This record gives sequence, C-alpha cells and structure tokens, in this order.
Amino acid sequence: MAFMECRFHSVSLARAVNMNVIIPQYKDKESLKIVFLLHGLSDDASMWFRRTSVERYADMYNMMVIMPDGGRSFYTDAVAGDNYWTFISEELPQTVQALFNVTVCRENSYAAGLSMGGYGALKLALRCRNKFTAAAGLSSLTDIKYRFKAEDSASWRPEMRRIFGSPSQLVPRKNDLFALAKEAVSAGENLPNILSICGSEDFMIMDNRKFNKHMRKINYPGYYSYERPGSHNWQFWDTYIQDAFKFFNDGTLPE
Repeated sequence: MAFMECRFHSVSLARAVNMNVIIPQYKDKESLKIVFLLHGLSDDASMWFRRTSVERYADMYNMMVIMPDGGRSFYTDAVAGDNYWTFISEELPQTVQALFNVTVCRENSYAAGLSMGGYGALKLALRCRNKFTAAAGLSSLTDIKYRFKAEDSASWRPEMRRIFGSPSQLVPRKNDLFALAKEAVSAGENLPNILSICGSEDFMIMDNRKFNKHMRKINYPGYYSYERPGSHNWQFWDTYIQDAFKFFNDGTLPE
C-alpha cells in the first residue's frame, strides 16, 4: 500500500486544498474499489489515518481510500461561505480520476464517514444515486433540523446558520436527509445500499433512531441499521469502519 498527502487547487473552493490517499501498489486496478472517507466536525483530512488502522483494512479488500479535508463545512454549499458540496460531489471524483489514472464510476465508488462525515456520506448516496454503489455512516449526524435547537449542539448554531441558512431552507436546498431519502424512493431508481451503525451511548443515538424509523417507513431498499455498545469516539469508529469495508467488499452485513 502507498500513502500520499496530496495538495491541489480546487476550482469550486477557489483555493488550495488537500487530501490524504491510500492506494494499493501491486493489485489489479480493474478490481479497485474507491472509498471516499469523510471526517467529522472537529477533524481534518489526516484523522482517519492517524486514529484508525484504515490502511490495513483497505489492503484486505483492494480499496483506494480518498480522505479529503472538509473543514467544518457539513459537506454543503453554504448559504454564506464555501461550496463544499460541489467540491466533494463533483470536483473531487474528477480530480481523483485525473491525478491517479483510475476510472471513477458508480460501479467502483463508495462513500463513508463518521458524525458530520456520516451526514456527508449519506447525502452523497441519496443525492448522487448514479455515482455510488453504497454508503456507510458511523454515528451519523442525520437530523440537521433537530440539531438547530438541540442543547448539546448549541455551539454549532452560528456556523449552521451560515452554512444551511434556517431550518426552513434545508429541504429546498437539498440538505435534509429525510426529504432526500423520500425523494430517492419515489424516483424508483436503482438506489445505493446504505449501512448505518451508531453506538447505544452516543449522543446522536436518538437522531439515528428517528432516521432509521423513517427509512423503514418509506421502504428504502437496501438500508441496514445497527446499534452497538459504544459512544462517539475513535475506538467505536476504528471497530466499525471494518464492517463498512466488508459491506462495500461483498455486501456482508454485521453479525
């Protein structure tokens, strides 16, 4: 495996950006799976590599792992700020294809993330249904509307207003996962499979339960949710990113 720190210019962000990349050296490129792995609100592009054994897990399944820096963007085109959704959903796959001479297409592309990154990964699956085979969210931020008023996320409110505007703007700006999932099912397309895992002691467990209930209600095909002992920490994410990679590899679900 090779590990690279890559710095490049982003047109959509109008500045220099960076990503960390894990790529197999000697395995067949034709069978390569490409995972866009997104970090959480207080992290950066280096954190998945620093805090987990993600390189070792990727090696097991011939996966190229793209870890971009998303700042505190919620992977969203901000009402007042940067166009991180355009960057992550459109520019980044094109850049990966150009820089690394790999084909990036629906058949080999996957999205995963933790917390804010889980929100980003689920949004990629639901909004870019023709670009991703599957997605996985760990301890995902699923209910943005609730987070506008939740006491345990009060410190986020100024930047949430800057990024999302108001709760009433979530649906029309396509940033509400509940509405996006319903729209996806109504479209009747071949939908990406989604794996969601959250710790039973996680402060976002109620958000996840609400979203899981919604996905069952709308009969989203290929949606799998699990609760496991644990909280919002790297021990949990290092453990369950392995289940996400197994799921991407051959559809294996957690036991």
